[in-house]
Amino acid sequence: MTQQTPLYQCHVDMGAKIVDFAGWSMPIQYTSQIEEHHQVRSDAGMFDVSHMTVVDLHGERVRDFLSYVMANDIAKVTKRGKALYTAMLNEQGGVIDDLIIYYLEDHFFRLVVNAATRDKDLAWLEQQAAAFSVEVKERSDLAMIAVQGPKAIEKALQLIPEEFRESVLALSKFEACEVAELFVARTGYTGEDGLEIILPNESAPDFWKALDKVGVAPIGLGARDSLRLEAGMNLYGNDMDESTTPLVSALGWTVAMKDERDFIGRAALEQQKQAGVPQKLVGLVLEGRGVMRAHQKVFVDGDEVGELTSGGFSPTLKNSIGLARIARDSASLGDTVEIEIRNKRIAARIVKYPFVRDGQAQI
Repeated sequence: MTQQTPLYQCHVDMGAKIVDFAGWSMPIQYTSQIEEHHQVRSDAGMFDVSHMTVVDLHGERVRDFLSYVMANDIAKVTKRGKALYTAMLNEQGGVIDDLIIYYLEDHFFRLVVNAATRDKDLAWLEQQAAAFSVEVKERSDLAMIAVQGPKAIEKALQLIPEEFRESVLALSKFEACEVAELFVARTGYTGEDGLEIILPNESAPDFWKALDKVGVAPIGLGARDSLRLEAGMNLYGNDMDESTTPLVSALGWTVAMKDERDFIGRAALEQQKQAGVPQKLVGLVLEGRGVMRAHQKVFVDGDEVGELTSGGFSPTLKNSIGLARIARDSASLGDTVEIEIRNKRIAARIVKYPFVRDGQAQI
């Protein structure tokens, strides 16, 4: 039986099409995916992301713990409320999950991890935390709403108590603050500015309805995926997983290896770098008719060199775009590859992504 978020009835009442996503009954769309996509790029939209897992970490050695279990360096985070994007690796350097860490107090950090990886994430964190006497506490009492788009902050601010509005406006990207019962972070997964708001389960439906009244439209998971793809953001399970390292998934920038810090997976990454990273993740734009999808094969001069990890139609560019993991040496053969779509080979151009940022085409 699928689980329901505290906003499930709101989705039903608003006419959403509900699907099973990672064991949760979630809205895939309310109107049309393209319409919802453009709503976020041009105005403001809200997403129920309560299926994601909030985990609070407490303990005197919580920094030491995070330094050991995360590939990015928590020492970079010195300001309360600051966030850090990182990968959590296994001993082989594979990505257990990608997540965000928030620094709240010296002995208190908050994580937001993916829904599909909840069970293994919690088990791994608890296993590693024992040596550091760190408490790992899942916050199943909290919901999460993302408000994204060029007008997102302006509209969401109407629901923030007046005495806290300056604090929210002062947030830089990847910073958070507490606003009464709300935890407000200037983060997102769309390539647009906006907020991700964590709040008590019982308060979530009224907050959702209030956002709707001030003109923030409900958006489904379909548009969330096309938005993140245009923004060139990795999707766990597609563009990375435990069989891939950050170095072959365009996440090398999330790995801090300049000092001698020991972290889980470091030795495997050093070995891979020394041997030569075999693959790279590239952006693709289809030059013919069709739509690229995950697992379609990529060819250069008739030779298979990799496959799509993510693909779809870009409403902003009005073309099909994708991310593909290809053999690193194949990138030197030129800027064009072929994608096998329904037994036909169609040309695609290798481009630098993101494809779209803040509503503007980047290619």
